Amino acid sequence: MHALFSLRATDAGARRGTLRLSHGVVETPTFMPVGTAATVKALTPDELRCAHSQIILANTYHLWLRPGRETIVEAGGLHRFMAWDGPILTDSGGFQVFSLRERRKLDDDGVTFQSHIDGSTHRFTPESVIEFQEALGVDVAMVLDVCTKLPATRDALEKSVAMTSAWARRSREAWKSERTAVFAIVQGGLDPELRERSARELVALDFPGYAIGGLSVGETREEMYVTARSSAALLPVEKPRYLMGVGTVRDIIVAVDCGIDMFDCVYPTRCGRNARAMTRSGEYNIRNAAYGRDYTPVDPQCDCYVCTTYTRAYLSHLFRANEMLGPRLLSYHNVYLLNDLMRDAREAIECKQWQQYRDLVLGKL
Repeated sequence: MHALFSLRATDAGARRGTLRLSHGVVETPTFMPVGTAATVKALTPDELRCAHSQIILANTYHLWLRPGRETIVEAGGLHRFMAWDGPILTDSGGFQVFSLRERRKLDDDGVTFQSHIDGSTHRFTPESVIEFQEALGVDVAMVLDVCTKLPATRDALEKSVAMTSAWARRSREAWKSERTAVFAIVQGGLDPELRERSARELVALDFPGYAIGGLSVGETREEMYVTARSSAALLPVEKPRYLMGVGTVRDIIVAVDCGIDMFDCVYPTRCGRNARAMTRSGEYNIRNAAYGRDYTPVDPQCDCYVCTTYTRAYLSHLFRANEMLGPRLLSYHNVYLLNDLMRDAREAIECKQWQQYRDLVLGKL
């Protein structure tokens, strides 16, 4: 079944919608925890559900290399392999491949690259990437695109847009599975004209959804906000909009304000592994001596299992003692926090109180 998005409410540009996918319904705006290698680091599927995660993201590049297509298909698909029965979105691996600048060779037909694991040679084409994601049985597959690190020359950005559009056309033709929806990815760097060209060419192909790519790759935060807002305005109102690679409280709230529906990032779990607590009042390092005898919750405004059960002093001790429970508990809290923010955002949009909610959240950071 293809993605079916319904826009239920709007308020001052922010959108409240519902996305119906093969493995369930996703209420938007939503944050997607990243499960790169078929696991969201440190968290079990049950914990993700308890943290109110609706949809998670996995990575085509990493799964292609390890454990490989055959293993996952024999296991009954990615959902059964990782014991997650909710929706899964897989990125195309394009960002990972293009970050391997010394290990890849790009041509019109695709990209050849060396594995970062063992140096073995592999090749992605628009067709093979779609086929791989369909074979895994995921709910949303991303097209293979050309992501350019910023700052970039106009020539490099033009080539990126042209190749991304050409590959999107081939991906559209390669798309066969009705249970997997395919999203295209708008490129163009910070150039408004190239962004408009990329969006126009991709929208003409009538994909079920569209992502805004090529951001969080070297530009300033303000540049990202301006480009995300202008790019979202170029996309169809009736299709879901996905901003790739954002995961701080500020970035997500601003992105919702830009009219974007979906977000993903490794940030909350990476912070969790590195003792960085995300709260509605900013972030802090729980290893710091100040928290050694602080018997308050990680975030007094949070009602998650961690905040209602443990103290900052206990988590500080876990990290100082190098106990694995510390990263697990803090990762859970950080993911819960972002999901909780999105739940409140959905409610605020429905009640026509988005601007007040936005200003309240941003004012505490």
